[in-house]
Amino acid sequence: MSASRGLRHASLALVTLTLASGCGLGSGQSADSTSDAAKGEVKGQITFQTLQLKPDFTQYFEGVIADFEKKNPGTDVKWVDIPFQGAQEKITADAAAGALPDVVNLNPQFAQALQAKGLFVDTDKAAADVKDTFVPGAWNAFSVPGKTGSYGLPWYLTSEVTMYNKGLFTKAGLNPDTPPATFDELLEAGKKISAAGKGAYYGIHPALENRFITDLAKQGVPILADDSKTWTFNTPEAETYLTKLIDAYRSGVYPKDSLTQNHSKETEAYQAGRIGLFPSGPNFLKIIKENAKEIADQTGVGPQITGPDNVTNMSVMGLLVPKASKNSATALAFAKFMTNAENQLAFSKIVTILPSTTASLKDPYFTDTSDGTATSKARAISAGQIAKAKNLVPVQYDERVTKAVIGKIELALKGDLTAKQALDQAVAAANAITAK
Repeated sequence: MSASRGLRHASLALVTLTLASGCGLGSGQSADSTSDAAKGEVKGQITFQTLQLKPDFTQYFEGVIADFEKKNPGTDVKWVDIPFQGAQEKITADAAAGALPDVVNLNPQFAQALQAKGLFVDTDKAAADVKDTFVPGAWNAFSVPGKTGSYGLPWYLTSEVTMYNKGLFTKAGLNPDTPPATFDELLEAGKKISAAGKGAYYGIHPALENRFITDLAKQGVPILADDSKTWTFNTPEAETYLTKLIDAYRSGVYPKDSLTQNHSKETEAYQAGRIGLFPSGPNFLKIIKENAKEIADQTGVGPQITGPDNVTNMSVMGLLVPKASKNSATALAFAKFMTNAENQLAFSKIVTILPSTTASLKDPYFTDTSDGTATSKARAISAGQIAKAKNLVPVQYDERVTKAVIGKIELALKGDLTAKQALDQAVAAANAITAK
């Protein structure tokens, strides 16, 4: 598997790996595990588990592990990498058996159901000495709204940019040097591209599963109440936005067969020249270049589409230490080492992701666009957004809630429900799931 394919899987994990709650897990160990992790002796063996990062990044990880063991004599880090397929089942089973790895690589949504049982060390306490080295939005991604503490060290990030086909922009009479910046501009540009395409190509792919809730949050729609249980996104502002999406679908801005398709199909459509606008992570530029060089050559890049408050979203991966670890002090020390500024910067230069440490983001690698490539521009734009970006999707928005909500939104776009009916029913369905 190529490095770009490996990262594609890793990037998708940021937004698609989820874990259902109510899985019969134990309640973890006592809070003493957190103090043990912060104060214990760094020695002995630990197991470090990642998600599908072998073999593409083996040299990097083996190098970091060797450095850690050299700086901490008497330590032994065993690196285990598991495929995404079956990861949910394996991690759930390991948690139920009290057999989670000492350091585990998860995203906030995937980990939340486990943390609801109190399974992870509180990093607000155990790693307070490094908290200020991370981008605030990334650190906060591993907290549960309405509860104190945090349960993970942020690791690598992505922050969406707006990629667009300059050739299709020109054909539609749009300025190829001025990408859309707002949702209204995005829909207007999509409308003009689709009109020019006359069925041969379109403006936008909806990718509702990946984008709908995030886009509402960017526009200031309150997604979840302070009680962390009640969904609240059926607002007049959300109704107005959904009405615009309904109009866009009915007027042909989206391909007719795209309504139930996910991000992977959106990527394929952009590579094939079938859509003109592609909001996604900068890492997908490399994939486009490998699979469709002619499309990559005419791809321009702009900032993330945002609402009136210029709020931007980030997706986060982190490293977590279970309270059940028999060597939590060494596990926490290794997680800190893996996520420090030096190691994150080195990892970011191997793959097209962003570090979560503020010092790493100051490196010229994330600001220098002198080579004039779309890749360097995308990296600079994405990195520039991170300082104020947040993980806008609540950790409670898991796979079950997503399926229920998007099902209602699809019915609205097809004309089976009004925008208000769809949002009211989506909130009711989401509340019923979360209440269980």
